[in-house]
Amino acid sequence: MKFALTHGNTGRFASPESALELARAAEDAGFDSIWTVDHAVIPTLYEPLYPETPDGRFPFPVDHPLADPLIWLTWVGAHTNRIKLGTAVLVLPQRHPMVTAKETATLDRLTGGRLLLGVGAGWLREEFDALQQDFTTRGKRLTEHVSAMRALWSGRPATFTGTYNNFTEVICSPTPVNTSIPIHIGGFTEAAAARAGRIGDGFFPGGYEDRDRLLFLIKRAREAAEAAGRDPAALEVTTRWTKDPARLQNSDVLAELQEVGVDRVSVPVTLFDRGDLAGAIHAFGERYIVELAS
Repeated sequence: MKFALTHGNTGRFASPESALELARAAEDAGFDSIWTVDHAVIPTLYEPLYPETPDGRFPFPVDHPLADPLIWLTWVGAHTNRIKLGTAVLVLPQRHPMVTAKETATLDRLTGGRLLLGVGAGWLREEFDALQQDFTTRGKRLTEHVSAMRALWSGRPATFTGTYNNFTEVICSPTPVNTSIPIHIGGFTEAAAARAGRIGDGFFPGGYEDRDRLLFLIKRAREAAEAAGRDPAALEVTTRWTKDPARLQNSDVLAELQEVGVDRVSVPVTLFDRGDLAGAIHAFGERYIVELAS
C-alpha cells in the first residue's frame, strides 16, 4: 500500500515556505506522493453540488488560498528529490490541451519524471461559466483532450483530428521523461469510472466513506478496461481517507482497502496541520509506511 498527501496547495501551504515544509516532511517520512487540487476561480455563489461533503459545499471557505497546482508542484519539485507530484485533479476541460501538454511535460522533465497527472471533468458549473467554457460537453472534451495530449507528447510531428481539437504536423517539446505521463482519471460517477478503465493509467474515485460505492466504481473501471482490451489489474487505484489518521491503526482497515483493489491511500494535509506538522507527518510515516515496508 502506498500513502500520499492531498490538498497540498491549499490554505497556508499555498505559501512558498509552508509548501516546502510540507513537501520535505512528506518525502522524509516516506510518502509516495503529494497531490494538489485545481480551481482557476471559485464563484462566491454556486449550487452546492460538491460530491464529498454532506451539504455539497466546499470543505474550505471560497476565499481560502489555493495556488495554481502545476506551478506549486514545480516549486516543491525543485526542492525535493523522490516524492511523486500529483494533481487531484486538474479540471482538464477548462484548459487548452496543447498548452497543458507543454506545461505538464516541462514539469515532468524538470522533476525527473515524477508527475502523476490526475484529470477530471469538473463539477462546478459556475466556474465553467466564468471561464466561458461549455459545461455540458466537459466529459467528451476531457476524453478527447487526453488523446490529443498523448499525441503531442510523442516527440514526433503530431496530427490530430477530433470534435474539439484539430492540429496538423506540430511538435510539442519538451517531451515527458518516460515518453508519456501517467494519467489518473478522477471522478465519483459511473461515467468517470468507465472513462478511467478505457483511457486511464489510474483511477481516483474519491473517498472511502461509502465502501459499497467505491467497490462499485472500481469494479466498473476494471470492467471497462477489460472491454477495451486493456489489463484491468494495471489500473492503479487511489482513494482518499478523510477520517482521523489514527483510525488506520486498525490493520483490518488497510487489509480491506487492499482487498477492494486500492493501491494508494491519500490523506488531506489538514488532518496533520494541528501543531507540529512535521512531527505528525513523521509519526504517521513511522506507524504505517515504515512498518508496512518491513
